[in-house]
Amino acid sequence: MTQETTSKKPRVLFICTGNTARSQMAQVLLEQRAPDRFEVVSAGLEPGEVNPLTVAALQEAGLPVDHLHSKGVKPLIAEHFHYVVTVCDRAEASCPNARYRMAWPFEDPAAATGTDGERLSVFRRVCDEIDLKLQDWLRSLA
Repeated sequence: MTQETTSKKPRVLFICTGNTARSQMAQVLLEQRAPDRFEVVSAGLEPGEVNPLTVAALQEAGLPVDHLHSKGVKPLIAEHFHYVVTVCDRAEASCPNARYRMAWPFEDPAAATGTDGERLSVFRRVCDEIDLKLQDWLRSLA
């Protein structure tokens, strides 16, 4: 039995290059904004380690991070998702099968320079931008 037939909730996949920041943020935020509405997954084209500043920004917002780990998109290609959301331009070309595909390109906070505090402020800002986009999307589905 496939995941599609066992899950009654619409499946959402967030994809970015490394699955270290933006897609992880989007996953956690949607899990918190609509905990009973979706099955949420994030993945990366070239998965790396979850960025410590991603963890810090999410923890500061009071969001859970214990379940975060970087995952590759390749094992998910054959699975079906109701929504696939790319959160960076590079990931758009490598989307798995989905009923709805959306491109929400956000600045890569991992590319930020400066002190740790300055870099963390970029992670916070991008996290806030993702949250606002998710809230708009959820309102559009209502």
